[in-house]
Amino acid sequence: MVGDRDGSGVRLPRGALRYPGASSRRQCAGERRGGIALRVRKVSRRVSFIAVGCGVVAVALLGGLRLWVEQKYHDRIYTRVEDVPPRPVAIVLGAGLWPDGSLTPILADRVATAAELYHAGSVQKLLCSGDNRFVNYNEPQHMLEYAVSLGVPQKDIVLDYAGRRTYDTCYRARAIFGVEQAVIVTQRFHAARALYLCDALGVDAVVILADRQDYSTRRVTWETREYIALALAWWDVNVRHPLPVLGEPLPIGEI
Repeated sequence: MVGDRDGSGVRLPRGALRYPGASSRRQCAGERRGGIALRVRKVSRRVSFIAVGCGVVAVALLGGLRLWVEQKYHDRIYTRVEDVPPRPVAIVLGAGLWPDGSLTPILADRVATAAELYHAGSVQKLLCSGDNRFVNYNEPQHMLEYAVSLGVPQKDIVLDYAGRRTYDTCYRARAIFGVEQAVIVTQRFHAARALYLCDALGVDAVVILADRQDYSTRRVTWETREYIALALAWWDVNVRHPLPVLGEPLPIGEI
C-alpha cells in the first residue's frame, strides 16, 4: 500500500506519513512526565523532612515543658498523709463517673485520700470540684455522698459544680471560694499540671498523691495525654486567659 512506504519502497510504521514528527512528540511528552514526577518526588521529600522536623521540635518542646514543671514543683508533692503540711482545705478534683453514677476508681481513690486527710486533721474542709453541666451527671454530689460514707461530716464538704477542667477548678477555688492555700488531691501523672495551674491562678498548693492502686491499664494513655494537656494549660495561663463559669463569691471559710 503506497501510504505505507517512502520513496525508496521501504515500509514505514503505520501512521508515520500521516503524523510526521509523532515519535519526537511522544519522546518530549515522556520527558515532561518524567520531569513532573521528579519534581513531585522532590517536593514530597521536602514536605516529609519538614514534617519530621516539626514533629521533633514539638516533642522536644512538650518534653521540655513537662520536665520544667515537674522539676519546679517536685518538692510540693507528698505521698504520705502524715507528711502533708496543714492547709484549710483539700481540693478534690473530679475524674469521672460510671453510667450508674458510681465513682471511677481514680475518683474514688481521690475522695478516700481526701477523707484520710480530713481525719488526720490536715484539712478542715473538702472542696469537691467536678462537672455538673448535665442534669443526669453530677460529679460533686456523688463525691460528697462517698466522702460522707467515709465519715466526713457533710457540713465540712463544699461542692463546686463547675469544675469542668483543672483550670476551672483552680480559677474558681480562688475567685469564688476564696481559697488561698490548699492541698490538691490527685494522682501522680496529674500532680505537676494541677500545681502549675493553681500556682498561676493564685492558690498556694501542695499535692497529696491518691495513687492507692495500680492503674497500669490506663497509665500510658494518661501519661501521653498529659504532655498535650500541660501545653494547653500553659496556653490558657499565658495566652488565652479563659474565664470559667463564675458566680457570686462564696468564701469557703464562711460556709
